[in-house]
Amino acid sequence: MKTFNYSTRSTRPDFQGDFLDMMLQATNKPNLISFAGGLPNPISFPTQEMAAATQKVLDQHGTIAMQYSIPEGYLPLRQFIAHQYLKQGIDISANDIIITNGSQQALDILSAVLIDEGDKILIEKPSYLAALQVFHLYNPKINSVTLNHHGIDLQELTAYLEQKPKFFYAIPTFQNPTGLTYDNETRIALANLLKKTNTIFIEDNPYGDLRFNDETFLPIYPLLKDQTILLGTFSKIVSPGMRIGWIACSNSYLKQKLLAYKQIVDLHTNIFGQMVLHQYLCDNSLEQHLEKIKKLYKEQAEQMITSIQKYFPAEVKHTIPQGGMFLWVTLPQKLTAVALANEAIKHDIAIAAGDPFYEEERNVSTLRLNYTNCDLKTIDQGIKILGQIIKNLLAS
Repeated sequence: MKTFNYSTRSTRPDFQGDFLDMMLQATNKPNLISFAGGLPNPISFPTQEMAAATQKVLDQHGTIAMQYSIPEGYLPLRQFIAHQYLKQGIDISANDIIITNGSQQALDILSAVLIDEGDKILIEKPSYLAALQVFHLYNPKINSVTLNHHGIDLQELTAYLEQKPKFFYAIPTFQNPTGLTYDNETRIALANLLKKTNTIFIEDNPYGDLRFNDETFLPIYPLLKDQTILLGTFSKIVSPGMRIGWIACSNSYLKQKLLAYKQIVDLHTNIFGQMVLHQYLCDNSLEQHLEKIKKLYKEQAEQMITSIQKYFPAEVKHTIPQGGMFLWVTLPQKLTAVALANEAIKHDIAIAAGDPFYEEERNVSTLRLNYTNCDLKTIDQGIKILGQIIKNLLAS
């Protein structure tokens, strides 16, 4: 086989995407109980409703849906998103929204427009691993702000802001990988700290609609409108396969920069998919659909927590998420998550060891568990096996 000269960027370890690939490949392995990925439960997918929406789009707007379109995205879909924000007390114009190929493309567009090699940026510790992979492609200097049960360590944030980072990327609501949520006091303090700087706040919110109770959280955007970029997606609430997300940015100059880059790399997001999704949203109640998903995920989360408390050793700690798709487990320090993951896979259990979620730490004793993609019986079965493996490893 011939070898070629590749870019420096493509030879980085992050470029290989081994961990993400493993998680996605695991979905096709029979008999595997996977707590590793971040996949929505397929029983939540509105297949029949989407089929009807597809046919309606073809019948009524077929030629438009099959033609080239504009880089901003389908205007009626952007108007729908803006209206959803308004319900949350967030005033965003449809003209401030760019439809992207999922939030993942949004992260890449932002990185390309904002990061020069060596620039300082801030992330949470731990952080979303696929965001880390994107950021690494642009060679910034990354600092991490420690998460706690209130949100983030504000003293650490204050110190890092003195270094004038380009942006702070965070998931304040049902965070990936920890499931933690910033309380309202932390949100206000965060906004007040950032107001004193020229640091952009990138708020990723893929899980905010997956709330298990009626508790509401103060939106950060109205507190920091001039320097906040919002990321959203339909992947966790309708369908990840459609690959439809968005960037919301009220800074017109920055938005034009993002839009220009978007147009260069792919012209526009799949217009057919945008129109089908919008038709589905018009013909069906998103609120009712969300209620079904939230009920399902709450039951799954409660089952996993119950099983952990039943089968795991008492010295193993875990978060108790109030929404989203994940919880975070902390093992005794003598046991690394990688060692547990390697042993678990021998028993057909897949977990996400914590290492890829950190910028620098390795051989950590933390791991992420996803509860949304297995039924209740399978969750209990898998956690029981995992608990016995942990006990065996701690005893050895």
